[in-house]
Amino acid sequence: MRRLVIGVLAHVDAGKTTLSEAMLYISGATRKLGRVDYQSAHLDTHALEKQRGITIFAKDAHFQYGDVEFYLIDTPGHADFSAEAERSMAALDCAILLISAPSSVEGHTRTLWGLLKRRGIPTMAFINKTDLPYAGKDALMGDMAGLSEGFVDFSQPRESRDEAIAMLDEAALEEYIGAGKISDRTIARMVGERKLFPCHFGSALKLLGIEELLRSLRLHAPSPEYDPMGQFGARVYKIGRDPQGARLTHMKITSGALNVKDSIGNDKADQIRLYSGAKYALLDRATAGMVCAVTGLGSTRAGDVIGGGEGPYMPGLESVFSAAIILKNISPAEALPKLKKLEEEEPLLNITSQNGELRMEFMGEMQLEIVQALAKERFGIELEFAKSCVAYRETIARPVVGVGHFEPLRHYAEVHVLIEPLPRGAGLRFGSLCTELEASYQSLILTHLMERQHIGGLIGAPITDVKFTLVSGKAHLKHTEGGDFREATYRAVRQGLLTAEGVLLEPWYEFHMELPPECLGRALSDLSRMGAVHRPPESRGEFCSIDGHVSAEASAQYQREVAAYTAGRGRLSLGAASYMECHNGDEIIARAAYDPARDVINTGDSVFCTHSGGAIVGYRDAPAHMHIKP
Repeated sequence: MRRLVIGVLAHVDAGKTTLSEAMLYISGATRKLGRVDYQSAHLDTHALEKQRGITIFAKDAHFQYGDVEFYLIDTPGHADFSAEAERSMAALDCAILLISAPSSVEGHTRTLWGLLKRRGIPTMAFINKTDLPYAGKDALMGDMAGLSEGFVDFSQPRESRDEAIAMLDEAALEEYIGAGKISDRTIARMVGERKLFPCHFGSALKLLGIEELLRSLRLHAPSPEYDPMGQFGARVYKIGRDPQGARLTHMKITSGALNVKDSIGNDKADQIRLYSGAKYALLDRATAGMVCAVTGLGSTRAGDVIGGGEGPYMPGLESVFSAAIILKNISPAEALPKLKKLEEEEPLLNITSQNGELRMEFMGEMQLEIVQALAKERFGIELEFAKSCVAYRETIARPVVGVGHFEPLRHYAEVHVLIEPLPRGAGLRFGSLCTELEASYQSLILTHLMERQHIGGLIGAPITDVKFTLVSGKAHLKHTEGGDFREATYRAVRQGLLTAEGVLLEPWYEFHMELPPECLGRALSDLSRMGAVHRPPESRGEFCSIDGHVSAEASAQYQREVAAYTAGRGRLSLGAASYMECHNGDEIIARAAYDPARDVINTGDSVFCTHSGGAIVGYRDAPAHMHIKP
């Protein structure tokens, strides 16, 4: 049977969970239609979700429609939890972009569309709540065209639909001219190539248009090709925990099969669970194309690719804000390992400890409330957050080679790492050009490079937009142990970063502004004051629109200002944040007063063997003492 992994993505309150519930009900997977407003949704199972009426955690479900076995991932819609939605994209064969008809295309819709485009995920659209007053199909399709060409109304007569499709692809045009219609096979090809985005209209709450959407998914969603007999491969898209605290690795099997008790790295798959909401069935075996949750794996991370030649799934979203954690009933040393379990599930929390203070990064105020509730629920930790600021990053201006040596008595390892700047938004990359070390040691060093969050020397912020390349290393036949290379690797990276020319980065939003023409002058003046970079204004009907980028710090309260000076007629949509050079870097560095010498956890010093044991050599002098010469 054909398998298809689909996900529903939407701006908050567009009806995303209601659509998921409708598909489960129509397919016969559930006997009763769950409703968010009645707290009876099959998928929003956590108490926090029922209390707030929103999806916070991505959920899996399973159903069959016709000859297709569907695996459904219902994702959060609130912007504060958009990283959870993005991680789920790693498992998708096809996405359903849900849009509320009365609200049309909203700010977070643009963010999600950008992520889908970046990942190259085939997409269909469902225009929901058409039972309520809205501007009409033509107006909505015009707004969709603002996202991209290729959106076609599949509710119109077939001749009109096929004519619109034919204009998007040369081969489809030839087929339409020759046969007078376009086949489902051609439509599926175009959807797979992201040339065509079918749009369906309806009301999930009233079950209108759901059959048509499911039928289109069955006929027009591209069919992935799997190798069921190949080596086991999978993409990890989520780490979670069940109510009993068992660690769950949610993955999509991309090739071969996984059996209970199979080894993955140093761990074994204790259980394989097929989830549908809060309930699950235990499986002995999961095969290619399936989505499942596996217990017993302690070292997996969201974004991991197991087997195959793909690299890790690099996120496009990053946290924008940072706040100090104020603990009420536990010490920072006791709290850190427990809170790190929350970070496994949401890596963008980035919980760190510096000089006895815990800090956490986050995407919005609601996320703070959820972390606060989860910390108390799971670990009994009572905490609050100090006043937040934007979350900065650091990178370097020019390449540098970092060196690290670790040689206390009866230990030995030396590592040389080339650190090179990458374009903005590239994140972190890793590689090896080393010829001196055997493959197992090189693999170990690369693991240590990837497992830790490295920080810069300007304010101690996380490093981004660099490539780490292992260029040389040395081991000892008798005295080298695995932990030695971990120490040498950490010290090499830190030594390089402390001697490099650092660059401070701050988060900038993509923005889209719509406002009455008479308010355009005020908006342009404000954007200039905030240092925004934008394209020339465009006229769209009765409104003007402006698109561009603006720093998160400068625009922190500006959405409220726009609503005020346009008397509620204008709106500012802030999309995915990216990091650019800080506009007031010297001021931020002076305010932070970060002293790398006092950061003993992140040291760039090396350790060399002497007759009495180990001698510490400072990071500035360490290169002259290295055993491998340039």
